[in-house]
Amino acid sequence: MMSAFTAILLRDLKLALRTGGDWLTLALFFVMVGIVVPFAIGPDRELLSRLAPGIVWIAAFLSVLLGLDRLFRADHEDGTLLLLRLSDLPLAGVVLAKLIAHWLLTALPLLAATPLLAVMLSMDPPAFLRAVVSLLVGTPGLVALGTVGAAVTVTIRRGGLIAPVLILPLAIPLLIFGVGAITTGPGPDQSGTALLLLAAISLIAVAVTPFAAALAITSAED
Repeated sequence: MMSAFTAILLRDLKLALRTGGDWLTLALFFVMVGIVVPFAIGPDRELLSRLAPGIVWIAAFLSVLLGLDRLFRADHEDGTLLLLRLSDLPLAGVVLAKLIAHWLLTALPLLAATPLLAVMLSMDPPAFLRAVVSLLVGTPGLVALGTVGAAVTVTIRRGGLIAPVLILPLAIPLLIFGVGAITTGPGPDQSGTALLLLAAISLIAVAVTPFAAALAITSAED
């Protein structure tokens, strides 16, 4: 079972790296949001630093959405997904392997690009570190929700346009607590509490997603 899980994980990573460019596109899109916003709201450094947490998480959310269509669609179209359903590894395990591979290919480039975005948004070092930690904790939840959306729409033509609409309401708590984990304010350590809630929601999403996505794929293909 473990060898099959690892084989699927490595297969998805190799295919994505062989085609090339997708991870770079995500990182560039993530950074471009930070470049465009200062031009839109002006060069006010104080205002930029206040808006930075929200901008970082909106950019991360939109970047994750860009790669959703490649999760299951290609495997569905060439019949690979059907073969994976017939393998010894349960479909939930297949989904989990694909989820991890997608997170590595999506979230890690965003984390690598965060320093540049922090400079664009005039974030101080403590805020930058909180942003990195919140993305590290919260992006698995975003990718998990995106996996469910991709599974639900795998047999729908242009499902990549429908999946973001489906997962947006579910992603709102992650966005709220992700921003809260970066923002500081007077009183108790609200950012620490927000980070714990973000971690809890992200963990629940990752735990539930393999089974929910497997059920969605089975229902869609049968």
